[in-house]
Amino acid sequence: MIDAELVRALIRDQFPQWAELPVEPVARQGWDNRTFRLGDELSVRLPSAEGYVAGVAKEDRYLPVLAEHLPLPVPAPVATGRPACGYPFPWSVRRWLPGDTLADATDIDRLGLAHDLGAFLTALRRIPTDQGPACGRHSFFRGCHPSAYSDEVEQAIGELGDAVDGAVCRAVWAEAMPSAWPSAPTWFHGDVAVGNLLAQHGKLSAVIDFGTSGVGDPACDLVMAWTYFTGDERKVFQAAVDLPDDTWRRARGWALWKALVTMPGPSGPDPVRAQEVAEILADPMSNS
Repeated sequence: MIDAELVRALIRDQFPQWAELPVEPVARQGWDNRTFRLGDELSVRLPSAEGYVAGVAKEDRYLPVLAEHLPLPVPAPVATGRPACGYPFPWSVRRWLPGDTLADATDIDRLGLAHDLGAFLTALRRIPTDQGPACGRHSFFRGCHPSAYSDEVEQAIGELGDAVDGAVCRAVWAEAMPSAWPSAPTWFHGDVAVGNLLAQHGKLSAVIDFGTSGVGDPACDLVMAWTYFTGDERKVFQAAVDLPDDTWRRARGWALWKALVTMPGPSGPDPVRAQEVAEILADPMSNS
């Protein structure tokens, strides 16, 4: 079990200089990692399963490089822990970044956020790749072509039945398939979502969780166009990102995949995901 007592034990064992600092779990936990406050200025992140371990070394190596080029703060690695105290994976200590996730924040300037997030992703794309990690299994195929998940999309459509318009879903997916990123691979974040964006005073203040980042096709980073933004916000985001229509078609495929595979719930289709699917099917986000 990954809990505060385990974190205290790991800190006492490997970083005694911080042993007296209080440890508290953050209110909203991610799926890939469990995160804890360590005093006022640090955080501790522990992979929740073996499949997420590769992200620790990747972030430790590349986040300092990325931070030099980005317009917003990203987590700064401070130390890396080894397996111990019954916990089997490497883990990390990072600088704490203040703010609330978009999932919890209120009074957001959504048009400003759309512009600032687009500008952040544009800056990320322009960072020299310099032997950055090519997309693949470590990024859960983010940055690859969305066809990597064709089987999952078809399976989800079949399982959801009348809960989705299968014909339109297949048409949207088919539109995402023919094109590929035509330029040199760029940096991508891999999981741009409300839980990985921090806000303060109504504005985007930091971007966290680069565990699925890498170098490849940036289309996977655009799904917020459908999962968060609406109306004019989408147009502002699209203008700030400044990518061609075929990239948006692949991005729409990525958004559809994630919404479909996370839509089934124990008591029926998740209404939030169902609304996301409806938004994705309704808006192609193209200029044509």
